[in-house]
Amino acid sequence: MDLNYSAEDLAFRDTVRAFLDANLPADLQHKVRQHLRLQKEDYVRWHQIVARQGWVAPAWPVEYGGPGWNATQRHIWEEECARAGTPPILPFGVNMVAPVIMAFASEEQKAYYLPRILSCEDWWCQGYSEPGSGSDLASLKTTAERVGDHYIVNGQKTWTTLGQHADMIFCLVRTDSGVRKQEGISFLLIDMKTPGITVRPIIMLDEDHEVNEVFFDNVKVPVTNLVGKENKGWTYAKYLLGHERTGIAAVGRSKRELLFLKKIAAQQQKRGKSLLQDPLFAAKVANLEIELMALETTVLRVITKESHAPGPEASMLKVRGSEIQQILTELMVEALGPEALPFDTAYLEGSSEHAITGDDAAAPLAGYYFNFRKTSIYGGSNEIQKNIITQMILGL
Repeated sequence: MDLNYSAEDLAFRDTVRAFLDANLPADLQHKVRQHLRLQKEDYVRWHQIVARQGWVAPAWPVEYGGPGWNATQRHIWEEECARAGTPPILPFGVNMVAPVIMAFASEEQKAYYLPRILSCEDWWCQGYSEPGSGSDLASLKTTAERVGDHYIVNGQKTWTTLGQHADMIFCLVRTDSGVRKQEGISFLLIDMKTPGITVRPIIMLDEDHEVNEVFFDNVKVPVTNLVGKENKGWTYAKYLLGHERTGIAAVGRSKRELLFLKKIAAQQQKRGKSLLQDPLFAAKVANLEIELMALETTVLRVITKESHAPGPEASMLKVRGSEIQQILTELMVEALGPEALPFDTAYLEGSSEHAITGDDAAAPLAGYYFNFRKTSIYGGSNEIQKNIITQMILGL
């Protein structure tokens, strides 16, 4: 494969850069680059800015509102957004449930839900993990019993990211307990305002309310909200997870964070020299950069296949991408040493202009480090992904 951009690719990159320069609000850029906390309105504002340009769903077919970009253009877009410091377009609607709706839903469901995802009229969350059913997702216990033209849903989901803001949840439910566990699962779209749904916060080590528990107590869901066929949800779930795992690689974001790491390391002194001149630390940074370059090449190889659905290669991207993100945060904390320890929630949430320690760059890094411990778990733990690679790629 040719890793050099063509003249057309470079012209496209210039167009993207011009758009970002003209349209990315400075306050959002500052929050992202300084690792400050984003609020719901931040995500929605950026989503709607990009949606007005027609670029919010880079991988969608034109018939559903996508821009018609090829794989290289999508990669350039993601890389330039990361370089500029944009808020992420949340994946739950655009990159996760939307491909499932396009591939398996009815025409009526496509016509209703896809435009609302594009406009961010609906904020989606994911109802997969349950207590005791994380890595073994197929062992889920939330039930959906059909009564007339409704399902009655009972059970619990957990680690529901940003579910406190969600309008809709795509949910795996058990509709048949008398068959092999993978064969009795269905895929439901559930309105979060339905009576019987309770959302409870889970406060993480970084003191942020990012994830939740979601409880279903006799929740009535119209049968018309079933995607595809009853008891075929495991097929749709795996399809969705392939899209999620590909996105977790986050090469562009890691490239931006590598520059941030080099910047703070260059400002630290060790024996009268910049930390980047210390052979041991410099070797760690160099090795990380090499690994990141290798990951980017692998991502390009996978996406240029232009297959309709990501295959087991997505597991490779997920494993290495999440490991690199964790190493980045580890080296940031190592570079700053004790200066990375103070934790200033007021600064992170925007209620104070500067960190109490006087070091705005250092203030978020302890929380940032703790938060990124989860990347090797969500989307299917890395141990499970290695099993998939062993079986489906290596054939062992």
